Amino acid sequence: MSDTAPAQHQSPQPLSGRPAVSVNGTPARIRTIAVVVLLAALTAVVIGTLRTGDSRSDPGQLAVGYSLAWTLFAASAWAVRKVPARAATGLVIAGAAAVALAGLAAPPRTSTDMYRYAWDGRVQAAGISPYAYPPAAPEPAKLRDDWLFPAGGSCQGWGLTSTDSGLCTRINRPTVPTIYPPVAEAWFVTVHVLSPPGSRHKPLQAGGAVLAFGTTATLLAVLRRRGDPRQAPARTALWAWCPAVPLEAVNNAHIDTLGVLLTVLALGTATAGARRGGLLGAAVAVKLLPLLTVPGALSGERGPACVLCTLTATAAVVVLSYLPYVAASGTGVLGYLPGYLQEEGYEPGDVHRFALLRLLLPDSTAGVVVLVLLALLALYVWWRGDPARPWRGALLLTGTALLLVSPNYPWYSLLVVGLVALDGRWEWLAVTVAGSVLYLGGGLLPGIPLQACAYGTAAVCVVVGAWLRAAPARQLLSRRRSRI
Repeated sequence: MSDTAPAQHQSPQPLSGRPAVSVNGTPARIRTIAVVVLLAALTAVVIGTLRTGDSRSDPGQLAVGYSLAWTLFAASAWAVRKVPARAATGLVIAGAAAVALAGLAAPPRTSTDMYRYAWDGRVQAAGISPYAYPPAAPEPAKLRDDWLFPAGGSCQGWGLTSTDSGLCTRINRPTVPTIYPPVAEAWFVTVHVLSPPGSRHKPLQAGGAVLAFGTTATLLAVLRRRGDPRQAPARTALWAWCPAVPLEAVNNAHIDTLGVLLTVLALGTATAGARRGGLLGAAVAVKLLPLLTVPGALSGERGPACVLCTLTATAAVVVLSYLPYVAASGTGVLGYLPGYLQEEGYEPGDVHRFALLRLLLPDSTAGVVVLVLLALLALYVWWRGDPARPWRGALLLTGTALLLVSPNYPWYSLLVVGLVALDGRWEWLAVTVAGSVLYLGGGLLPGIPLQACAYGTAAVCVVVGAWLRAAPARQLLSRRRSRI
């Protein structure tokens, strides 16, 4: 007999001479390939969904595509957790690029906000304040073109609006000035100036892709520096591969993405003080929602000097960003923002603010109760929050606010997706899903209280997720008590 072992009993070795890494009995290479396949499928589904049609012509097909995209996202985000950190990092970066680029596959499909962005950029480039005149006003009429103001048709297609004077436009609310704060306006004019003539919607979508990918890179860097480097890729994937990113941040080019990037920079790269406050002020001057993250940014800070410095820097950046427009627009510098905040959520139909509380309280008191609850939660986040994880309190307050307000627009929760990636509490993504279900399903399921059902289910998911997450701590406490 030979002294060597039979060939069938030898462990196979890779060509590198190093044994294959195995995780829970499954080779890392197989897990990596599985994630690649899932990401390829996710990218294909996003492209196919966007090419299906718009939210008016075929909302059912869009809803099916959204559902499939979220399912593939959940599977890929789960699978990447067991991939070695180095490979997972490469997958997150490559997947982020692929998923974001998929959002460029078609013009906007579910929102017309981008057309207002394009108009505001064009108006500013012509030296006119975007807060001065509505798009339908005669003063900026010379800036109109056939893309934003199509002529000669019936003005009956998706995203088209006809004014009382017969003007047809893609811009929503064409008879009122813009609602967007100054840092958002700065982005609009920057994209306009850098755009080739006749490029239409593509520059704003490409800008959304740049912001989305920049947020991915920032999240990855922050989580590797301030958390567990092994978990950083998996957490970053919660933003990078989330279907809301290609669909809302890229395809619809919602400016909320810039606010998410600035908020991640504020909470992840700066401590409480002037720098964090300044970045948060810039985020608030993009969209007002990041204001809800301020108590989280002050988590555990009891010193009045530090708190005052942060708040002063936040307010100063907001005020200073408005000053150039005050000179041009005077008291009208807020545009239609006050009117928008007053009317939004109270239009006729089945969608209203405070859908969950309205199940228990009269309409007249629901708003007051929401304000009180959010004020108390903000105090709790500030007083008891973790200064090493300021995003945790920011996520709790922002996510709770969206649950209570129950908005019809899924892009409002892009900020929640970014905070979920920082904190890893995936259950809060149910808030984003609820917004998408409500936005697409309103016309598909008449007679069903979809708003309360969607956000009620999201609230249950958050509670169940928190309970499951606390299970190890409860078990540890039980064991300690049993030893006494």
